[in-house]
Amino acid sequence: MQTYLLIGGPYDGLSHPAPDGAESVEFPVGCTDVDYYARDSLSVGNISVVIFRHESLTSVQVLSRFVEHYRAWAVNRPGGRAG
Repeated sequence: MQTYLLIGGPYDGLSHPAPDGAESVEFPVGCTDVDYYARDSLSVGNISVVIFRHESLTSVQVLSRFVEHYRAWAVNRPGGRAG
């Protein structure tokens, strides 16, 4: 099993192991509910990274979250640029 990044929902930003080839993973929420994360990939050129996105997010929303989090990281890191 490999560890994958979870995007969205209550597990946003956490890494979690998933069986090889799994198309989705689910996590219990409370006593009777379940959150579903669907397998997806982000690609640039010949490189791709597999992630699991919360069922409530579209691919565009996932990409937007990545950009927002990267900007926040770049600004808040030591020596980062403000604005």
